[in-house]
Amino acid sequence: MIKLNKEIIVRCRGIILYDNKLLAVKHYVGANFYALPGGHLEWGERVMDCFKREIIEELGIEPRVGRLLYVNNLTIENGEGKQSIEFFFEVLNSADFLDISKLGGTHRDELVEICWIGTNDSRIILPKQVQIDLNHGALLSDTVRFL
Repeated sequence: MIKLNKEIIVRCRGIILYDNKLLAVKHYVGANFYALPGGHLEWGERVMDCFKREIIEELGIEPRVGRLLYVNNLTIENGEGKQSIEFFFEVLNSADFLDISKLGGTHRDELVEICWIGTNDSRIILPKQVQIDLNHGALLSDTVRFL
């Protein structure tokens, strides 16, 4: 019998939407998907503090935080016994992030690509429901959606 570590990972990510395009990042060469900017909660850290810190570390700009849009809860099926909970927040100052050539904070080296992905783009964004909602113009909502 394999003993699992049963670890819970909490992440905070940003929905940076401008002109029907979503800012996305790729974390490693060869990845076949894009994620939304953000990262892991540190021990003792508050969720909102984590969100702001991670966006500043990756992109170099402090986000103005809007609504909580999604909560994603998944078990990572790789035999390691990890569960992930992700909070996705709206970023209100999306225009500040337009010039991707100028984006980059202290942890920019953790990203291999930063890009804007439009509706019906062939690139894959995870979680998949975020991409579906982008394509249908339904990313922004007054209701928190649980994935």
